[in-house]
Amino acid sequence: MRLLLEIFGQTLRTLWAHKLRSFLTMFGIAWGVGSLLLLVGLGEGFRSGNRKQFDEIGENVMFIWGGRAPAMNGSFTSLRWYFLTYRDFEDVARECPDVKLAAPVISRNDVRAVSDYFQSSGQLMGVPAYFNDIRYLPVAEGRWLNDFDVSQKRAVVVIGDEARRVLFPGWPAVGSTILLNGIRFQVIGTLKRVGHGENNTRNLQIFIPFSVMREDFPPKNTGEVDDAISFLNYQPKSRELHETAKLEVHKVLARNHGFDYSNPDSFDEWDTIRTVDAIGKIFDAMNTFLGSVGLVTLGLGAIGIINIMLVSVADRTREIGLRKALGATSRSILFQFFVEGAFLTLLSGLFGMACAAGFMWLLGLLPQPQGFDTPRLVPTTAALAIGSLAFAGIVAGLYPARKAASLEPVEALRRE
Repeated sequence: MRLLLEIFGQTLRTLWAHKLRSFLTMFGIAWGVGSLLLLVGLGEGFRSGNRKQFDEIGENVMFIWGGRAPAMNGSFTSLRWYFLTYRDFEDVARECPDVKLAAPVISRNDVRAVSDYFQSSGQLMGVPAYFNDIRYLPVAEGRWLNDFDVSQKRAVVVIGDEARRVLFPGWPAVGSTILLNGIRFQVIGTLKRVGHGENNTRNLQIFIPFSVMREDFPPKNTGEVDDAISFLNYQPKSRELHETAKLEVHKVLARNHGFDYSNPDSFDEWDTIRTVDAIGKIFDAMNTFLGSVGLVTLGLGAIGIINIMLVSVADRTREIGLRKALGATSRSILFQFFVEGAFLTLLSGLFGMACAAGFMWLLGLLPQPQGFDTPRLVPTTAALAIGSLAFAGIVAGLYPARKAASLEPVEALRRE
């Protein structure tokens, strides 16, 4: 222990004797580590923010709307509109084995909601009671729709957080009533706010039982189609089966509406699973790029370590010879340079990591843009960066120190 303390003290004296050189080297190391961690942390912030956005839609959600199909099979010049119907939903739920859940949705944007205080014109949606099993709809107060609300066609409503704030500013919403195009509904629940920033579209949504929506607010502009719905939400039984489930749904809709299911242009849909995977690949590429930039900066720090250790050993060749003449072993000399390289690297790396963490914390205090989360420190990246620099410093110090330690004391003392 005493020997270790002596070596540590000698290391500090050596670094202090060359203050400017030591500071510049440590600054280069800290800058490299901090830059790498900050760049990777920013990439993780983007990835985490986008993941949260999709999590707030729902888990493995698939959307499909009505679309345009060839008027005749094989025709590419003549197209006709088709609209999804309640029968499509029933067939998908019954005939698609890889679809876990499917929900019909009727959506209207022209229904005015009026309370005793103000009015709102958000999106009105008629949904089944299990819709919150597919979509992310966290209840803040009251309750969500249930099967009795749908089967008994109850005039009840669940409102989003922004709709609650507009319709009932400073007043309790649950238990109150609102008018939807003149029809009175009772508010049975309110939803928690989803997303952040000024994007209030989802928070303005209002939900009523599908059976009530179907009867009182059917979709508009659907021609002579009876029982039309606005779109269909469904989930595959597992993430890996989303393409299989999508194909099964395509076959049912193509059969029901008389066109070829193999024509992808006939379907207007959004596969959130594919989108998440595509965005994940973009972020992987971004992390690779940011990591490469950080590694280049880190490499400059490693060169600084190698340089200072080579110069330090060259300057102290006579000291090494003197210590050997006084009885120091080659092992103790090598260990001293090992401690110097490791200490210099670890101290600088930890300082760079602390600076990066502090800067990320400051960024976390600022309003975060849409799709971006607070940058976070990645421990594995920090350990890899500091470990790589420590290895470079140790190797840079041990090689010339080993060469100098192998000299005879008299020969080492003659070196200038």
